[in-house]
Amino acid sequence: MANNSQAIADVDHDFREISTPAGTLRYYDCGLDGSPVVLFLHGSGPGVTGWRNFRGVLPTFAEHYRCLILEFPGFGVTDDFGGHPMFTAQGVVAPFLEALGIDTVRIVGNSMGGGVGINFAIEHPDRIDRLVTIGGIGTNTFSPGPSEGIRLLQEFTEDPTRQRLVDWLKSMVYDQSLITDELVEERWQLATDPETLAAARRMYGKATYAAMMAAMNASDRPLPWGVMHKVTAPTLLTWGRDDRVSPLDMAIIPMRTIPNAELHVFPNCGHWAMIEAKDAFESTVLAFLSR
Repeated sequence: MANNSQAIADVDHDFREISTPAGTLRYYDCGLDGSPVVLFLHGSGPGVTGWRNFRGVLPTFAEHYRCLILEFPGFGVTDDFGGHPMFTAQGVVAPFLEALGIDTVRIVGNSMGGGVGINFAIEHPDRIDRLVTIGGIGTNTFSPGPSEGIRLLQEFTEDPTRQRLVDWLKSMVYDQSLITDELVEERWQLATDPETLAAARRMYGKATYAAMMAAMNASDRPLPWGVMHKVTAPTLLTWGRDDRVSPLDMAIIPMRTIPNAELHVFPNCGHWAMIEAKDAFESTVLAFLSR
């Protein structure tokens, strides 16, 4: 993790905020002006930010593209807009791009960010060139749900102790040595911020989570994985073979139903493919985006 932090020091980047009809959003902007835009969308979880998800791969992608990292509301960087942060995130991408005057993008979304990317691709097919997801989409086909990682996330959200944060972080990776004291401290500071923790409880509190799943199952609207056939953009699904948060069998439905989808699985890798399989992830995704 320290190497990732050091690498980013060599990239010129601006931390900015912009007013949109959805509210004020904060983001990072770096890379080649005038080049195609790659929009990075982060996942959920204690202490997460877009910067922490993608800072390690940013130097490589910034050599080829203008790179934007959007910080979703309610995760401690962009202010909390209220409501369910996962649903709020669905509504901010289009206003964000419109405020910046960007017509089309390539999207790289981690976990929840991949789901947001799929939603954007369905609603705005003319505005997305290519889509890359990193775990976290689809639904459990063979493995039980909620997964081990989600259960540990719920335990932390209900009772945020440092040990529960460590247990959850260790479920995110195959290589346990990645969970350093520095990383734990970095995540702990933001994860226990009262406003950020309150937003997390609106997503992952046990009662809230159960109610959300029950409402989804009772609704007449199709479930998220039931509309993936509407994604027309070329899509690369990336997955860690050893993902304990969104197990690999979740990839089956999106792989079969997204018409132009291909799947790349990284061995010896958990939920953070862009961190744990950094070099392979960079080469695989860059090849796909430039094809």
